[in-house]
Amino acid sequence: MKTIILSVSIIIIAFCTVSCNNSPGKPVDNGEKNSRSTRDYSITSANSYSDLFLDSNQVEKFITNQHLDNNIADDMRSFYNARNFEFAWFNSDGLTEQALSFRSLYDFDSTDSKKILDRSLDSLMIEDTLTIAATDASSIKTELLFTWRFINYITAKYPDQSAKQAALKELIPAKKQGTLAMADAVLAASGNESIIGESYIALRNQLKRYADAAKSGGWQTLPLSKKKIKQNTSDSLIQPLKKRLQQTSELATSDTSNIFTPELGTAIRKFQQEHGLKTDGAISQSLIKQLNVSALERTQQILINLERMRWMPSIAKGRTILVNIPEYILHVFGGNDPSFNMDIVVGKEGHSTVMFTGNLDQVVFSPYWNLPPDIIRKEVLPSIKKDNHYLEEHDMEVTGEENGLPVIRQLPGDKNELGKVKFLFPNSFNIYFHDTPHKELFNNNERAFSHGCIRLREPAKMASFLLKDQPEWTADRIDEAMNSGKEKFVRVKDPVPVLIYYYTAWIDDQNTLQWRED
Repeated sequence: MKTIILSVSIIIIAFCTVSCNNSPGKPVDNGEKNSRSTRDYSITSANSYSDLFLDSNQVEKFITNQHLDNNIADDMRSFYNARNFEFAWFNSDGLTEQALSFRSLYDFDSTDSKKILDRSLDSLMIEDTLTIAATDASSIKTELLFTWRFINYITAKYPDQSAKQAALKELIPAKKQGTLAMADAVLAASGNESIIGESYIALRNQLKRYADAAKSGGWQTLPLSKKKIKQNTSDSLIQPLKKRLQQTSELATSDTSNIFTPELGTAIRKFQQEHGLKTDGAISQSLIKQLNVSALERTQQILINLERMRWMPSIAKGRTILVNIPEYILHVFGGNDPSFNMDIVVGKEGHSTVMFTGNLDQVVFSPYWNLPPDIIRKEVLPSIKKDNHYLEEHDMEVTGEENGLPVIRQLPGDKNELGKVKFLFPNSFNIYFHDTPHKELFNNNERAFSHGCIRLREPAKMASFLLKDQPEWTADRIDEAMNSGKEKFVRVKDPVPVLIYYYTAWIDDQNTLQWRED
């Protein structure tokens, strides 16, 4: 049976192999008498999510050194007993998805002003390579500080003791399971609704259909078609394709002929819309590839996204901007104003994150583009060697030198890679929204092209939305500022929360199950 791994590595960080004083499974009695749960020795290095384990004495030392009160100390012992002292926030590949998700949730949702971990976590997130041993005092302290923050957050969020204990035990996975076994466990866990949201419940309601299909053998794999097949034609592929669409309810009729009927065209368009494909109603390779994703893989995809939804913060009804990266769509909620969606271009595969948040507080008209060192090193310097006029041709200038590299910026104007306006929401990843001179990119179905920031199809519309409570910023003045050629920063009167997340399976506003490629 295929094993599902939910703790996806987000940032590539190399860790040394752990050498625990206490190997997993070796009985240690320290601190267990007062804890709310006994130690789970069934968790071993063979089935744990993290391959790093703590020594229980290190937890006790931390409790003593930090002078934790009895309740917090008890919760910390209970938390690690339930994991057999498996690390919760790191593995040998780096920070877990849950670590970054909780960091974002905490920043979005918490009123804690101390932010005791921000610096250490930021340094971990921005490093390309980092070597840490699990026996290193600094990495152990970061792990335990993170858990302390987590316990404080959960304690404040869930006053009900049973909900609190469920959250502490269930939010961070400890033991790997096969996909179908995990699906059964998720479906059986009908309680603890207080720690999950409506999005989670809606997606979980779809889980049984795909898990049952996987248990019964799934569906037939269809041959890839090298040609597009359109309506009112006949082809041997059509009969098995109809059967496949009937299995997932896109096609309601029981027709099994080889004729491409209007009903089949409607079913194909429905499937295409649900999978983010071009809705032309034709049979193509991209359609067949999505149809051939197995029921077991779809079950696993739902489980991964259910795990991510556990970390989604509660969204207030006021002005909010939501971005689902695989969807290539930005959703703007205007509070009392009309909401709207906008096409976006997102970063290419690489150093990205599953979820993070910020508050959009500045609009920058006619911006300079300060080129990142990696782009200067890998792209600009080789281009300068080939063409002495490269900087001049691209409206770029050198403003200094830093760490052996020239500091280069691109002037405001038509060639500027940020377009004519950018939108800042401070975050650890230095990601922001901006315009682009490359409007043709929005014509693509899959739009992952940029170096990491998010390009907007309608930047003037976004500026108008953000500055609507500042009446001096009329449409004409926004247009003038975007085309002035002089950089101008404008503070947003009421900053707007931005939440960037990564769902490849979810239920949309029309109660339709949506799928996207990872």
